[in-house]
Amino acid sequence: MKKIISLALAVVMLCCATIGFASCAKEEKIIVHTNAFFAPFEYYEGTEIVGVDVEIMNKVGEKLGKKIEFVNVEFSAIIDNVKDGVVCDAGAAGITITDARKEKVDFSVPYYTSVQYVIFKADDTTLATKTGADGEYMVWEALAGKKIGTQTDTTGWIYTDGEINATADNDYGYDGVLYGTNTELMTYDNAQLAADAIGANMIDAVIIDELPAQFIVAANSQYKCVPLYYSGETDADDAPVEEQYAICVTKGNTELLEAINAVLNEMMKNGEVEKLVMKHMGLEK
Repeated sequence: MKKIISLALAVVMLCCATIGFASCAKEEKIIVHTNAFFAPFEYYEGTEIVGVDVEIMNKVGEKLGKKIEFVNVEFSAIIDNVKDGVVCDAGAAGITITDARKEKVDFSVPYYTSVQYVIFKADDTTLATKTGADGEYMVWEALAGKKIGTQTDTTGWIYTDGEINATADNDYGYDGVLYGTNTELMTYDNAQLAADAIGANMIDAVIIDELPAQFIVAANSQYKCVPLYYSGETDADDAPVEEQYAICVTKGNTELLEAINAVLNEMMKNGEVEKLVMKHMGLEK
């Protein structure tokens, strides 16, 4: 009987040791969720996810002495996955800081400011543009009555949905620029699929962040892209639609957040973030 008990205890201790080892192994790895169709911040190079955010987080891993593992998921799932903190520790996908998202996750310091862009066919004469001090751009009103594509749950989707559906009587509290203009919003899993829909004549334009828009257009001479602006009282008052990117972590994970902030602050101080953007845009000198 004593032998049986001793054997049972040994098995239990071995199992505990194995579980403990697995837990330690998990702690040595930082799981980052992304959507790898948002170049130059994250994209596939063969089967490997690369990009600006990947290089940033790899520096964070070096600082903490931990391995970084990027996992591709639907963009719309990232915030909730990070909030739960079970399947991942952080999210990095050119994520815009919003009040609603801040209720669920903790954000790093912002590391990039992006302008929303409009992608459309270069020969489309039905979409009027303007020319200002900084070059050609388009105002929301030019998109009235058009079919607009966006990537689901991105800033482009948030802005476009608001401008089409917002009224002073609903939760938005204001009238959208495109409300009542028969403008349609079409959503896609990623920016490239949305852009492909332009070529297939399924939609007229795509609203997406600046660098992904430029990346897509650089690979397709059929398209062009320009910044998206809000109309002012005069043309001189027209202003771009802007947002800031940050990396998010599960609330309370101060060690990881502080490491990310330290890395980002150092990189921004040295101009490394801009250099990475240029590198992954293929514009590195």
